[in-house]
Amino acid sequence: MTLILASASPRRRELLQAAGIPFTVQATDIPEVPAEGEAPRAFAERLAREKAQAIAHQHPQEAVLGADTVVVVNGLILGKPEDAADAGRMLRLLSGKTHEVITAVCLIPPTQLATGHQQLATDPDVRSESTQVTFAALTDADIKFYASTGEPMDKAGAYGIQGVASRWIPRIAGDYSNVVGLPVALVYRMLKDHELL
Repeated sequence: MTLILASASPRRRELLQAAGIPFTVQATDIPEVPAEGEAPRAFAERLAREKAQAIAHQHPQEAVLGADTVVVVNGLILGKPEDAADAGRMLRLLSGKTHEVITAVCLIPPTQLATGHQQLATDPDVRSESTQVTFAALTDADIKFYASTGEPMDKAGAYGIQGVASRWIPRIAGDYSNVVGLPVALVYRMLKDHELL
């Protein structure tokens, strides 16, 4: 069995490698825009499913893993910042508050072949993990410095808990790897449930 990770995220690759889960990578280009009135968890789960399905259609005999992470503060979804000013806006929203990080994961097992090689539909398994993250109060100088590092630019919520931003995060409640971008224990459980490991 080959697991295909439908993501370009270097952090998701590092997490799977560290956990000893073998995989290959094939990124997707799914627009990450919430629908009108779409709840944060539903949005993350839809994107994870769409990413996995896009690759599963190309590789029906392989297991495919899609994921999407959203940061939620005061009911507002924070995606990846468009530029340094947008990163600053997001960091001001997070400053001095506890927010929620939701990562949705979609596993599509290999399609089974019936007699006569007719393909059977394989239902995607979609689950999500939530972690509460507390940020210290940030000064304007902190925000300007952090935006200048470039670290916020490709990350939901404009920060990476495993990098420079760790200095401002005194507390989390839940799965750390979920905040990095992939809830590894959940993924492992899903792979075991489908007898893929």
